[in-house]
Amino acid sequence: MKQFSCSACGNRVYFENVACVRCGHALGFDTDLQAMVALEPAADDATLFRRMTATAADVRYCANSFFGVCNWLTPAGSHALCRACNLNRTIPNLSEQGSLQAWQDLEQAKKRLVYSLMRFGLPFQTADSGQGALTFDFVRSAMTGHLDGVVTIDIMEADAVERERQRQQFGEPYRSLLGHLRHESGHFYWKVLVSGTGMLDEFRALFGDERADYANAIAQHYNVGPPPGWDAYHVSAYASAHPWEDWAETWAHYLHMVATLETAEASGMEPRVAGIAFGAAWPFKTYDIYREETFDALLERWIPLTLAMNNLNRSMGHADFYPFVVPAAAVRKLAFVHRAIRDRQIVQNEAAQTQSPSAQPQHLQSAPHPQPAIGN
Repeated sequence: MKQFSCSACGNRVYFENVACVRCGHALGFDTDLQAMVALEPAADDATLFRRMTATAADVRYCANSFFGVCNWLTPAGSHALCRACNLNRTIPNLSEQGSLQAWQDLEQAKKRLVYSLMRFGLPFQTADSGQGALTFDFVRSAMTGHLDGVVTIDIMEADAVERERQRQQFGEPYRSLLGHLRHESGHFYWKVLVSGTGMLDEFRALFGDERADYANAIAQHYNVGPPPGWDAYHVSAYASAHPWEDWAETWAHYLHMVATLETAEASGMEPRVAGIAFGAAWPFKTYDIYREETFDALLERWIPLTLAMNNLNRSMGHADFYPFVVPAAAVRKLAFVHRAIRDRQIVQNEAAQTQSPSAQPQHLQSAPHPQPAIGN
């Protein structure tokens, strides 16, 4: 993630902040600017604010800010949900103990996912994928998964003790809310980027034939475990269960890479390999990691960063930051994910050039949903 600063005083602020600790100005995430902006009251209406930037249009906080779960901004003319909260179909039952905290944690993770999807320029709904819009159900006592565009997350995943129990039960070296959301979003984008596109044959050559019986494959994985030698071909044991899961695990892994590298670069932790090779002085030339960087360049930066972070964690007595060894076969799959996203960007850029100046690219439109239902 990029580094943000308060547009009133220049103090460093974070993606989840609602106020600047130095100057006290209210803060919100502006999806149009893709930045955190400082706000000041705009009128007698306490819910109306003016952005302290070159853009003078008034804004409001997302309606879910009332519950303390969102700091994203919406146009002044609406009292609606922001582009991220508008993707919710079901929210937890807030009358149940612990549900509000769980929802707060889920929304923080989901906002980071949506931020990445917007940076990639990926659509939240498409007419040709054979599924509905990307939608989220946050409910209790549900099976986490994806079906026809709907990502369901059991809110108990937000409980650190329960998440650790399941991590050990399933033998997973890494388990997080953001990881779940990235994985499940991968199932949605398989239909957008692979199924029905010219990449399906290449997908099958790399990941396997997705037409294999999914239910039997998953049952086999949980009853018997991964096949011997899985770690020579997959980013995780679960990826070996079925080609769809291999794609989703690889997709999540790719999103981990891109988001973490951008954060490391923005924080000054990750000198560019190309810059060092040419003896350039810091700061080195930067690229938009979501749209300009090649996959080989990403990988060249990723490996030394993860080694350094693992050593830092060990120095603090913690488990490895990055508990993975990615084999060459999985690297080729990661490169495939990279190309699938970039190919979509090329198509969208070409389509945008043929539109009238007033037309809005599809990826900037949110999926229309009513006020989210309350989960059980």
